[in-house]
Amino acid sequence: MKTMATIGVISDTHGLMRPEALEALQGAELIIHAGDIGSPEILDALQEIAPVFAVRGNNDREGWGQEIPLTEMVTVGSHSLYVMHELAHIALDPATSGLSAIIYGHSHKPQAEYRKGVLFLNPGSAGPRRFRLPVTVAHLYVGRHKLAYDIVDLTA
Repeated sequence: MKTMATIGVISDTHGLMRPEALEALQGAELIIHAGDIGSPEILDALQEIAPVFAVRGNNDREGWGQEIPLTEMVTVGSHSLYVMHELAHIALDPATSGLSAIIYGHSHKPQAEYRKGVLFLNPGSAGPRRFRLPVTVAHLYVGRHKLAYDIVDLTA
């Protein structure tokens, strides 16, 4: 029996699907896109790897983007993962909401930290390079009682 699920986490593609990102997400059991997708073709490419949960980013303004929710609750085993694009818009208290993780994007800066027992995970940007920030995705490993993660630098 498998004890850990692998979730691919990507954000801020802005219409650019890098082959390195697709390669890094291979083997994921599901993929979460934390917004600023850029085009529906990005979701199509990810869907060829695994089922996709996506949220709308502030740049996903075209008609297709309006069909994508602003937030999403993804349940994996006993863990609830709350997905949004801009962390500044959070409208709940993660520590008292029973969440295991908040997954977000927007800043293009990869970041992962625990706050009051909740993992806050930003995979960074897999799209066009912004400033001197790395181009990254993340893996989220979901076990029965814990979460683990790694940030994958696509340009290393």
